[in-house]
Amino acid sequence: MAAIKTRQHDGDVHEFIESFSNTEQKKKDSYELLKLMEQVSGHQPKMWGASIIGFGQYHYKSKRSSQEGDWPLIGFSPRKAAISLYVYSGCAGQDDLLNDLGKFKMGKACIYVKKLSDINQEPLKDLMRSSIDFLQKKYD
Repeated sequence: MAAIKTRQHDGDVHEFIESFSNTEQKKKDSYELLKLMEQVSGHQPKMWGASIIGFGQYHYKSKRSSQEGDWPLIGFSPRKAAISLYVYSGCAGQDDLLNDLGKFKMGKACIYVKKLSDINQEPLKDLMRSSIDFLQKKYD
């Protein structure tokens, strides 16, 4: 089986934001997300792979395959097309929170936003908290 490429490492989060964010708005939003996610999670930001900033971690084991590894509890990436928010776990109550979130697109396991001001902060914080709680209970 191939090794998982997205792993936590000691890369400089601020340096990554400065070099990877393609607009001043994305840089501003990234620094805002750093503060917000650190506050909600209680964890320092860490680089994961080439382009994800994660907070905390959990160890997962797939029930359907032999795959297992570590992943951040919550995180984000200031990608070119949109900011990817890794705050959704699909647990109970999260779909209701999405209704109040604001302007976004949904991927399989992440939320895409053009800019942070397009979404409401309180439902975002609640999504983060519910994902962290769910993942810690499921994988601890």
